[in-house]
Amino acid sequence: MLTIPFIRTNTELTIAGLTKKHVKDAAETVAQLIAMDDKRKALLQQAEQALEKSNAAAKEIGALMQSGQKELAEGKRAETAALKGEIKVMEEAARVAEKELTDLLVTLPNLPHSSVPEGKVAEDNEVVLNWGTIPTLHAAAKPHWDLIKDYDIIDFDLGNKITGAGFPVYKGKGARLQRALINFFLDEAIKAGYYEIQPPILINEDSGFGTGQLPDKEGQMYVTQAEGLYLIPTAEVPITNLYRDVIVNEKELPIKNVGHTPCFRREAGSWGAHVRGLNRLHQFDKIEIVQIQKPENSYAALEEMSLHVQSLLQKLELPYRVLRLCGGDMSFTAALTYDMEVWSAAQGRWLEVSSVSNFETYQANRLKLRTKIDGKSILCHTLNGSALALPRIVAAILENNQTPDGVKIPDVLVPYTGYTHIS
Repeated sequence: MLTIPFIRTNTELTIAGLTKKHVKDAAETVAQLIAMDDKRKALLQQAEQALEKSNAAAKEIGALMQSGQKELAEGKRAETAALKGEIKVMEEAARVAEKELTDLLVTLPNLPHSSVPEGKVAEDNEVVLNWGTIPTLHAAAKPHWDLIKDYDIIDFDLGNKITGAGFPVYKGKGARLQRALINFFLDEAIKAGYYEIQPPILINEDSGFGTGQLPDKEGQMYVTQAEGLYLIPTAEVPITNLYRDVIVNEKELPIKNVGHTPCFRREAGSWGAHVRGLNRLHQFDKIEIVQIQKPENSYAALEEMSLHVQSLLQKLELPYRVLRLCGGDMSFTAALTYDMEVWSAAQGRWLEVSSVSNFETYQANRLKLRTKIDGKSILCHTLNGSALALPRIVAAILENNQTPDGVKIPDVLVPYTGYTHIS
């Protein structure tokens, strides 16, 4: 999260950044934060002054007792007792003021990088790159939700029977395609220098707070009733939280981890044609790459992560584009985000398959994730990206590679699938 020292030193920058992220009444909120911090400091100063008076009075009591001035000493004792009561009240008031300050601070998003474009909605995002040729389909081409029925590889009805809408069952070649993509993406990440992690898929509240899902996204997360544990929305959360309350040795940086997990999202309020089939699910598999970096290296790392994700799409021969998200379309915690979208030929639209983001110190401040450079403790920068989420990749492979005789599997996946066509 943002810090009060930063906000005080960079007040106008903070207001401008919050405004770009469309925070309502940004200037008033920043003024309120500074006023709350002033109040907290004043209470602590008053308590410190009262403590000094109390300590001085205690010394005086000893001197009076030694000189036989018992009545004066008793009077000083009463004065000291009253001061201790005042100190207790002031310290409690300062704790309340600090909690109010923190409660307001955690509602503020990260500030956007200077390169983030102005804008509020997806249409305002900046297209920075296009790759590949849009395929031309045969006359009888179908969207993936029809293809999966024709080839009996994914069953939404069975998933609905077992669990509910948005929990598909993968069957036969559909299940093998899932496994092939997972192994391919993990192998490619490991080749790129990432260290594989298999984390828990349930997290506690501290972990959700550390990476910024809580208190921002409670409504989108599944929670267990008895234990109050949350099903993860992405592997970013448990993998980044490996470093909560850790001072990383400078020699260990950069840290590059990759993990495959199922992901769970309630997607409350989602509806319409654009969420049909595999376009939006409550449970899906995703490979996540996470980096912990020195601040001066984090934006070079972001570009490297973007290129890694793009290399996967190129090897799958999927036409894609890269977007730089505008202030209003970015996540709560990100300073800069690139989205990768693949072309879905039968739907005639772009599908987001990856977001790669730099969070700068925003998550690290919550996590208390630091390193020491030249003896000075500093916050690290955290980054993560989808490399890749499976459902829309599967949708694009099925739609873009369909022929009258079946679906051709990308050559790079054949060693993993063990088959060349779905028919």
